[in-house]
Amino acid sequence: MTGYDAVDVIRTKRDGGQLDDGQIDWIIEAYTRRDVPDEQMSALLMAIFLNGLDGDELARWTAAMIGSGVRMDLSSVPFPTVDKHSTGGVGDKITLPLAPLVAACGAAVPQLSGRGLGHTGGTLDKLESIPGWRAAVPYEDYLEQLRTVGAVVCAAGDELAPADKLLYALRDVTGTVESIPLIASSIMSKKIAEGAGALVLDVKVGSGAFMKDVARARTLAETMVGLGAAHGVHTVALLTAMDAPLGRTAGNALEVAEAVEVLAGGGPPDVIELTLALAREMLTAAGLHDVDPAAALADGRAMDRWRAMIAAQGGDPDAELPTAPESETVRAERAGTVTGVDAYAVGVAAWRLGAGRARKEDPVSAVAGVVVHVRPGDRVEAGAPLFDLHTDDAVRIPRAREVIATAVEYDGATQPLPLVIDRIGA
Repeated sequence: MTGYDAVDVIRTKRDGGQLDDGQIDWIIEAYTRRDVPDEQMSALLMAIFLNGLDGDELARWTAAMIGSGVRMDLSSVPFPTVDKHSTGGVGDKITLPLAPLVAACGAAVPQLSGRGLGHTGGTLDKLESIPGWRAAVPYEDYLEQLRTVGAVVCAAGDELAPADKLLYALRDVTGTVESIPLIASSIMSKKIAEGAGALVLDVKVGSGAFMKDVARARTLAETMVGLGAAHGVHTVALLTAMDAPLGRTAGNALEVAEAVEVLAGGGPPDVIELTLALAREMLTAAGLHDVDPAAALADGRAMDRWRAMIAAQGGDPDAELPTAPESETVRAERAGTVTGVDAYAVGVAAWRLGAGRARKEDPVSAVAGVVVHVRPGDRVEAGAPLFDLHTDDAVRIPRAREVIATAVEYDGATQPLPLVIDRIGA
């Protein structure tokens, strides 16, 4: 493409104008080729942060990001395809039981997942705590696993929306991460490029989520649902609570164990409830309206798919998960009724114990994390266990203890959010 200039594109958006299709296509392509330098793209990102993108601009921006790489072809998969994306939170292990559950009900789940950063966990980090399991799956193996097992959870290749990878890193260092159009296009460009016929979004709200309030979360959900529709992918979103941790664990191997417990017919009620809510949305979006995922969870079919999914990627579903050599129990200093368990504080504690990373290249510990013994509404006595801290390095415990000491609210007026707050989409 010729006839465009980065400074003109920046000025258009800086002055509140609308970028035309040609400008958007050119700037994304040129930046992906590295013909536009970071400083100019940084200026454009800040102009977008301040002045936004309207619906037409955002649809074209997302299309250009998808077009910077490949769009996967799943036409050889003999089942309806449906994916799920969560905006992330603390203890959010839902993908682990959800993907095999939906596969057991007749859909195929092509789940390209990511790694944790900061206080939120990453699905790939969790699964890598299973001995032998590998995140990298070659494309032909990926398709074959979808055809035979019905579910794949793996890392995305570099060829999928490469513009997003560059822009994400730049947003992180330029103070433009919080822009809803940039968040929406980042998520949806990758998800649409995956090639699934339908998509269900789990947009988290609360202290442990990226979106802290319902209004902004609803705006993000509506924006992403609109982008899905604009690109021919049937998309719905649930707004779900992340004011308290999801389930009883935050940490990699700890969360895998809890997910297996759900697949075995047990597990925390909130994890079961959200897994089934998302499964029903995914099956409906895939056209499987009359299938009951609760039955597949109860009769062992979902567990069978889990075992097949793990084995297909080199993992041993019968292997013992690693356990932490160091642990400490944090106990209640007084009696009272628990009215809040701060998801953010629990997530930071897990991160300080080694379960998360500060930079993308940092290693994570498979065994580190937090076990949560209380939920809002529980009555506790002085000395009752609140949290277990797990780590492979005892020197990490004091800093984790420091932050988790602030996590429990007693006898307050806080009303927890309902687990499923709202649904967006047709």
